[in-house]
Amino acid sequence: MKSLVILPTYNEAENIFEVLDRVRAAVPAAEVLVVDDGSPDGTAELAESWAADHGGRVSVLRRASKSGLGSAYRAGFAHGLANGFDALIEMDSDLQHDPAALPELIAAVANGADLSIGSRYVPGGSIPNWPKHREWLSRGGNRYAAFVLGLQVRDATAGFRCYGAPMLSSIDLTTVTADGYGFQIEMAYNISRRGGRIVEVPIRFSDRQRGTSKMSGRIVFEALGLVSWWALRDRVLRRRSRQPHPVSS
Repeated sequence: MKSLVILPTYNEAENIFEVLDRVRAAVPAAEVLVVDDGSPDGTAELAESWAADHGGRVSVLRRASKSGLGSAYRAGFAHGLANGFDALIEMDSDLQHDPAALPELIAAVANGADLSIGSRYVPGGSIPNWPKHREWLSRGGNRYAAFVLGLQVRDATAGFRCYGAPMLSSIDLTTVTADGYGFQIEMAYNISRRGGRIVEVPIRFSDRQRGTSKMSGRIVFEALGLVSWWALRDRVLRRRSRQPHPVSS
């Protein structure tokens, strides 16, 4: 499959060479799009220099300022769909996602999945060295999203995933407005509601080794609030709007 790995970056100068090295080693034929949100540490320049030294297949989309993870992926999806890619991959640039799992994620889509998710919470998945409170928050959030939205997905917040282009092109990305964890859940929900096939591939999720995390507690709780709203909107409000109104005599 013609595959595009989308790497959102903001101040990832410490990681960008290693992540590009490991992506190239895992999927030599794939192309990479670095979506950089104006990193003041020179991440974009380093990515461009890596591409010049390693024979291309890495391009950089420069954005003026930090605009959020969801916005970066929407820009990457638009680029990939416009350029005829068959598989579009989301992946963090901080090495929490092991590029060695890329072939399996892509293979799942090649074999008919509309979305393959690198999952921590299916048999074989793991999150070594996480404190228990962080694991409980993550598992609890995923169970809540699955319950209220009717998602048959154990790790809907996971950000290591591969989309098939036909399904992705059917989604109006301008209507997908969440960020962070909420963006991941919203995309999985969109595919589930369209009857798409979602496959979870077990991965080992590692802690960031260098740099600082961009995720905050605010984004987590914002995502749970959005999940509640989507459930109310789609299960209650729309059901009521379809009910026949009584005819007055």
